[in-house]
Amino acid sequence: MATTGDPVASGLVSSLAHPGGNLTGASYFLPEINVKRLELLKEAAPYIARVAVIYNGLNAIDERAVAEVEAVATTLKLRIQRLAVNAPTDFDAVFPVLTPQKVDAVTIVEDALIHSHALRVVDVALKGRVPTLVGLSSLVEGGAFMSYGPNRPELWHKAALLTDKILRGAKPGDLPVEQPTKFELVINLRTAKTLGLMVPRSLLSRADRVIAE
Repeated sequence: MATTGDPVASGLVSSLAHPGGNLTGASYFLPEINVKRLELLKEAAPYIARVAVIYNGLNAIDERAVAEVEAVATTLKLRIQRLAVNAPTDFDAVFPVLTPQKVDAVTIVEDALIHSHALRVVDVALKGRVPTLVGLSSLVEGGAFMSYGPNRPELWHKAALLTDKILRGAKPGDLPVEQPTKFELVINLRTAKTLGLMVPRSLLSRADRVIAE
């Protein structure tokens, strides 16, 4: 079986190179990418000092990602505020934190539960004039300030190639789990204007896509 998604988080894959069993796929899980997003956020808005991180408190993979973010926060002169959610109802307690009086920005960790409510997070943060940093470019189109993450079409292409190999007789467990090699940065200048942010030209020049004012 070839899948897109996070085979590591499922606990069914013992090795990316040789997953074994009947599972392989294309994984977008990269804990360190959350650190890169923070670096980009700090470059975009150097004044930012307090960052809320919304994550699934029951997901060990999310916990690892947040720990990596906390480890680099001091270097970036950032204070991290954990906002763990374990169920959809937990978001009601998270949203009041997304105000300039409490945080300067918010980012979310890759997770199915979080993503199912990501647009709500973006909307609440935008209304509260707090920039949101995400992994999906579609959320930037929905009002998030900036996204940085794997190029999804590339992952789908990798998954399609794996499926083709399996249909030709290859054993899924013998095929390595594909990791992303292309990443994209998307910036929403309309949102930046609403938030009063002046995005450096040096960062805009590196963006793969800019949503104009």
